[in-house]
Amino acid sequence: MNEIKLAILGMVDGNGHPYSWSAMFNGYDKEEMEKCPFPVIPRYLEKEPPESFGIKGAKITHIWTDDPSDAIKVSKASLIENIVKKPEDVIGKVDAVIIATDKGNEQVWRARPFIEAGLPVFIDKPLADNVQDLKTFIELRKNGAKIMSSSSLRYSKELIPYTLSTNELGRLRYINMTMNKSWERYGIHALEPVFAITGPGYISVRNTGSESCSILHLRHQNGIDVNLAVIYDSAASAMKIVGTHDSVSVAIKDSFFAFKKQLELFVEYIETGKEPFPFEHTVELMKIIIAGIKSREENGREIFISEI
Repeated sequence: MNEIKLAILGMVDGNGHPYSWSAMFNGYDKEEMEKCPFPVIPRYLEKEPPESFGIKGAKITHIWTDDPSDAIKVSKASLIENIVKKPEDVIGKVDAVIIATDKGNEQVWRARPFIEAGLPVFIDKPLADNVQDLKTFIELRKNGAKIMSSSSLRYSKELIPYTLSTNELGRLRYINMTMNKSWERYGIHALEPVFAITGPGYISVRNTGSESCSILHLRHQNGIDVNLAVIYDSAASAMKIVGTHDSVSVAIKDSFFAFKKQLELFVEYIETGKEPFPFEHTVELMKIIIAGIKSREENGREIFISEI
């Protein structure tokens, strides 16, 4: 195949993915990256040797951001050749698109033009935070849309042994994890790595917290209880996994590995059509996100996934 040309589109408050994800494909200019408004990004990029950068067979060739000045900065830092005036300008110039924003209520309008143009689209987490948009994406998929969406933490290298097997722990009984920011935007970072271990089959969600401090209890059909705490100004915690024979705490540290693995799998999806996991899992994850919002709005009522 010829090298896959990708566009990275969108940039919203609190999210610097256009800088970091583009650098993983293209490499980066160290001096320009120091100007990145997200100080953590140059710090974790500089830990990586030069050979860590580049994803075989693909480059970010085009960029658009909501604020045009951001596109100029990202293009210099992450070596992107083309800046477009509006996102639709990349249609006919690239082979696939990355929507790099994390507001679930915006993803339909951001992604639809490229889906309708027949382009594969990676959509940053969460895919949707409301029923109507989730229904829209389900219909688009039924009509042949090539959509992939996930939290990078699904691919954390520290969790790989436990996504493969938890037999040494016995039957799983309890998992907990803490994440920062909001349930709407970052809850999926706590939820999806847990889901990668338990698999699908969630029964209900109860959120007894507030918008700035969501405290959730999830019940799984296999007898697993999950607690997730998404607290605006907290640190992320290790994941605690408890079984009938043993327990383990797993601290997720290597963001670069998880992000890059996610992007590599999107490139593989473009090349082969092979999905890293079924889209139905993404649908269940979004139902859990929506149920968590609904439960909080209804004063902590237990929301069954079947209601969504």
